[in-house]
Amino acid sequence: MTGAPHAALLPDGKRLHLQHGPIDLVIGANGGAGEIARAYAQARERFEDILAALAGELTKLRQPVCDPRWQPTGPVACRMMEAVWPHRACFVTPMAAVAGAVADEMLAALVRGLGLSSAYVNNGGDIAIHLAPGESLTLGMVGDLHQPAVDGLARLRHDLPVRGIASSGWKGRSWSLGIADSVTVLARDAASADVAATLIANAVNVDHPAIGRRPANEVDDNTDLGARLVTVAVGDIGEASVDAALASGAAIADAMHRRGLIAGAALRLKGVTQSVGAPAAIAA
Repeated sequence: MTGAPHAALLPDGKRLHLQHGPIDLVIGANGGAGEIARAYAQARERFEDILAALAGELTKLRQPVCDPRWQPTGPVACRMMEAVWPHRACFVTPMAAVAGAVADEMLAALVRGLGLSSAYVNNGGDIAIHLAPGESLTLGMVGDLHQPAVDGLARLRHDLPVRGIASSGWKGRSWSLGIADSVTVLARDAASADVAATLIANAVNVDHPAIGRRPANEVDDNTDLGARLVTVAVGDIGEASVDAALASGAAIADAMHRRGLIAGAALRLKGVTQSVGAPAAIAA
């Protein structure tokens, strides 16, 4: 961890950019000018020690979650543990929810005591959302993270139980055990969406000679995945393998949906998309 936190309005004069080490946030708010100014001031103040507090618990946060449950100290770390705990039957560490948990914590600081009509904190595509009664927000979904283009929409309303959206896939900024180009998840908060997207993306998988994999600890010294094989290339795997991989991921997403852990998900691989749940929120 080097340098000091950076804070500045983006060139449009409407959005706030906060950056420190690996944390890079774009924040937007709608409401009265005075309230937006106070919201941004609150966000700046809260951001000052976000990274330092996480760094203090990093060793334990990189360990797999299992019984008995240990209790983190910092508020972001607590959000991470809360999000991953329902998934403890499989391999998962609290780091699977770190980006979403930071977004949730920053959103809470942003809106505290204010009457903003809507707001969001975007942490590299993991987004925490605030909507006042009667408000709505439409977000673009990117199906291929190597070729960014909006190929779907998430239409969120105050009356829908969705305040978080997150994406994962082998082409994203974190390593994946699966081959999904992208998995986008809608959930009650960003941390819950973050871990679910990670695990569903891991499950979009098949064995095929056109898939390149390497031990995670050979490609990333700081990984929490150990020697587990992560995807580094996906060639032509054929239509049958695409369908099988998506079906595998969709089964995990459906199980999460039935448990109430997510509102919906959109899984994409080789130009094919499969959706689970949230028909009122996800549109092609």
